[in-house]
Amino acid sequence: MFNKILVANRGEVALRIMRACKELGVKTVAVYSTEDADTYPVHYADEAVCIGPAQANKSYLVMGNIIEAAKNTGAEAIHPGYGFLAENADFARLCEENDLVFIGPAPECIERMGDKSSARETMKACGVPTVPGSDGCIDTAEEAKAFADSVGYPVLIKATAGGGGKGMREVHAPEELESQYQAARTEAGAAFGNDGVYLEKLVLRPRHVEVQVLADNFGNNIALCERDCSIQRRHQKLIEEAPSPALTDELRRAMGVAAIKAVRAVDYKNAGTIEFLLDSDGKFYFMEMNTRVQVEHPVTEEITGTDIIKEQLRIASGEPMSCADRAPFTPAGHAIEFRINAEDPEHGFRPCPGTITRFEPPAGPGVRVESYIRSGSKISPYYDSLVAKVIVHGQDRDEAIARGKRALDEFIIEGIATTIPFHRRVLENAVFCSGDARTDFIETQMGDVL
Repeated sequence: MFNKILVANRGEVALRIMRACKELGVKTVAVYSTEDADTYPVHYADEAVCIGPAQANKSYLVMGNIIEAAKNTGAEAIHPGYGFLAENADFARLCEENDLVFIGPAPECIERMGDKSSARETMKACGVPTVPGSDGCIDTAEEAKAFADSVGYPVLIKATAGGGGKGMREVHAPEELESQYQAARTEAGAAFGNDGVYLEKLVLRPRHVEVQVLADNFGNNIALCERDCSIQRRHQKLIEEAPSPALTDELRRAMGVAAIKAVRAVDYKNAGTIEFLLDSDGKFYFMEMNTRVQVEHPVTEEITGTDIIKEQLRIASGEPMSCADRAPFTPAGHAIEFRINAEDPEHGFRPCPGTITRFEPPAGPGVRVESYIRSGSKISPYYDSLVAKVIVHGQDRDEAIARGKRALDEFIIEGIATTIPFHRRVLENAVFCSGDARTDFIETQMGDVL
């Protein structure tokens, strides 16, 4: 196991990683921008190094500053968390070149699975179901039209280097195609520096179901059950739960087998997530692979009794994962995660930076809160708006929902608007409670908050 690692991130994920390290006896180095100098993770770490001003492109995204901080503090490895440089193959390679272990997959895996068009072709070749789509990127609007005519509308235009819904456009009629194609390319180029797009047949009203995977250097490849992430706004997840209320045991096994095929196809190592679309007929299709730990990893930890961050550290340090002998996993109870963002759901989820004057998180049986916030903390306009994650675990879904209502009622945050009222409304919704929510849930059930 490592003696010291640097955490190349901020906020709740940085603190989550540091806590896992402390339990393993690993010392930690925090890096921070001037904006984050007084945040809790910076004080919690054993050492801290300022790497630049508030803007992420001058601090958390400056690879050289992070590498220098790691070398100067004697860190042996770097954990990127999620966001920022977590899926940047150049950064993973730079770590290797400086004799630092990147706690994640090899840069070649990040590149192969980060390019969605290439990932689709890889999955098709190894027998993982994929949505009918174009062979590689589409270079002109005329090519896009020819593909759409061949498979029929609606179709989905997707950025090959994309994520988070950027560079993605639904097209429901031929007259929309050219303008949406050009808009997707423009947005993709601005967001990712790569304007390549490809097309897929649009799966109507799907569920978003993903499988957590772990793979080590000792031949262990396991699936840690699935998560349902169908409650989304503009392709950004808001609520996740595990297991999915839509899956039978047979379908769970089939998705797990497909996920492991994906892992083996690219010789993947460390933690990752295979994301699928599940249609109304129970057919599932590969969507993408996230080559990092996910925001929603705690719901999987709750139903499997597995600390995914610790397993990442074990795998990266050359040890076998500790949970392989418990596979295949059967979900133990039900867990739901609520992302508490500094956003105002009464005004179109408008960002709401500011100072938190009162912060009293919920507690009690089956309630877990992941946050870096304290009373007096400032929510910066420079970074992601995530303030906290509330994770509840119950013997079954009904108990998890009841526990979620209780936890959200207990949670007091004053000084800024948050998404807590939105989550309360979701838990009162009959469609959500029935377990039949799809990715269009907010549009069809809560259109007034769009």
